[in-house]
Amino acid sequence: MVTQTQLISLFRSFAQGDDGRFRSLAMDLAADAGKRGHHRLADEIKTLMRTAGEGRGPASRSTDPIPVIKPRGELAGLVSANFPLTRLSDMVLEDGLRERLRRIVEEQRHRETLAQHSLKPRRKFLLVGPPGTGKTMTASALAGELSGPLYTILLDGVITKFMGESAAKLRLVFDAMQNGRGVYFFDEFDALASKRLTGNDVGEARRMLNSMLQFLDEDGSDALILAATNHPELLDPAVFRRFDGTIEYHLPSGGDARRVFEKALFAFDLGAVNWTVVEGESAGLSQADMVRAAEDAARTAVLENDALFTTAIVVAALGDRRHYPTYNTK
Repeated sequence: MVTQTQLISLFRSFAQGDDGRFRSLAMDLAADAGKRGHHRLADEIKTLMRTAGEGRGPASRSTDPIPVIKPRGELAGLVSANFPLTRLSDMVLEDGLRERLRRIVEEQRHRETLAQHSLKPRRKFLLVGPPGTGKTMTASALAGELSGPLYTILLDGVITKFMGESAAKLRLVFDAMQNGRGVYFFDEFDALASKRLTGNDVGEARRMLNSMLQFLDEDGSDALILAATNHPELLDPAVFRRFDGTIEYHLPSGGDARRVFEKALFAFDLGAVNWTVVEGESAGLSQADMVRAAEDAARTAVLENDALFTTAIVVAALGDRRHYPTYNTK
């Protein structure tokens, strides 16, 4: 199934006259269709792209920095890089939160204007909130809005048991920020910057915290640094002072459930769904849970009800998703 993000990106590249990106996205859709068994559709898209290119000059290209260089050497095991297509418009956000994120984007886009008045854009933000509320998607959306790469720091590569090695790896990441502008995302940040313990403090954890504080202080790059945590109470108090702001995320309100489902299921007719019932059944679930429930409901509707959505199908999917956390594997 074609995703909303794929369609929006395809239309955006067409509207911008970016032939190179348009053709690339179209071929991605063809490949996806082939994997799903829709070989006729895949062949037709490929044929159209071939015939469209015949007799034309070189494809025009956007000036946006589309390619992302894969991290190499020692950095390869510490950072993953991708070029997100997500935008803020793809997210269901509270009005206040959307405005804060919009301002971050505007400051980054108009850094030269700010510089004319001896000002700099804010670059370091701590994202705080329960799992599945949009912190990781925010990193992708900000990178997408800025047409830049998203670099995700890999904790299993950074954190080691050897004395001083974690700090050395962190330095490599911060050194990379000087040469590679983009969005740098530290997920599960409490693993890198937890409180200084007094009793059973681990020396390497203390060194890693001190190094993180030092690197944040010394950082003078143009990178946008985002750090996310589900457990702000575990962070050392000194960490908060190193960021330009803390952005809080919350579980969706009742009225948000419909917006989440409509975005996730934009290709389906949802006219028969009783949203009052769905909103009641969605209480306490995160956006990520709702999106997965929407995908579960879509599969049920396609396979068992001729792709027709009913309230019962959506409610059943929400009920199944609500019970997932109770499954315990040891």
